[in-house]
Amino acid sequence: MEITTTDLGLVARVANLSKSYGRGDTAVTALDDVSVGIRPHEFTAVMGPSGSGKSTLMHIMAGLDSPSGGRVWLGDTEITTLGDARLTELRRRRVGFVFQSFNLVPTLDVLGNILLPFELDGRRPSPDDRLRIDGLVDSLGLRERLRHRPHELSGGQQQRVAIVRALGTRPDLVFADEPTGNLDSRSGREVLGLLRSACRDYGQSIAMVTHDPVAASYADRIVFLADGRVVEDRGPSSAAEISDYMLGMEGAA
Repeated sequence: MEITTTDLGLVARVANLSKSYGRGDTAVTALDDVSVGIRPHEFTAVMGPSGSGKSTLMHIMAGLDSPSGGRVWLGDTEITTLGDARLTELRRRRVGFVFQSFNLVPTLDVLGNILLPFELDGRRPSPDDRLRIDGLVDSLGLRERLRHRPHELSGGQQQRVAIVRALGTRPDLVFADEPTGNLDSRSGREVLGLLRSACRDYGQSIAMVTHDPVAASYADRIVFLADGRVVEDRGPSSAAEISDYMLGMEGAA
């Protein structure tokens, strides 16, 4: 799929993206001429075997890493050659993150962690922001936990805090990197349900990197990578269908 600047409405996109690490004989190609876009209000899963380039793609789309070639946009702003200060500002205001390791600040309580993106951006939540955060806190069962520190929470509760933090600033796009990787199956299903609800109830756009067919089955769209290239782009699929496709990819490798 060729992506150009005329593709208005996509929340993130890359065109002819390449990324290599190292030089000469030791060079490793992580991404090879990838063009793909993330559509608004959609839960997109990016899948592939280890080393397929899925995390590298996410990091470049989010402005956390720079490409070796090609172009990158967040919304309609090209970020390929943006300076660090402008890129940091753009990322704070338009992108949210949910990580496998939760990445909560241990010295802050739950409320402090939720409000951290606003503090880092030098602003206070607006009344609308407060209403949104209050609704998320209540719907995720965190009202009685606001003064607890991360070490006083279960893994599932910590990930819920991370989700509220990611959604609280109403970002254009939330990147979720293996968000259920450190959770038991029940907590994992709860988190995946929350992410799916964020798309359907709040109109959020989410791009999730995962190797788990069950996690990917919650998505509206699944993009498969292999050897740094997009090899399949499909709609909703069952965990069994995704697993069969992944097995086929490994068998063809």
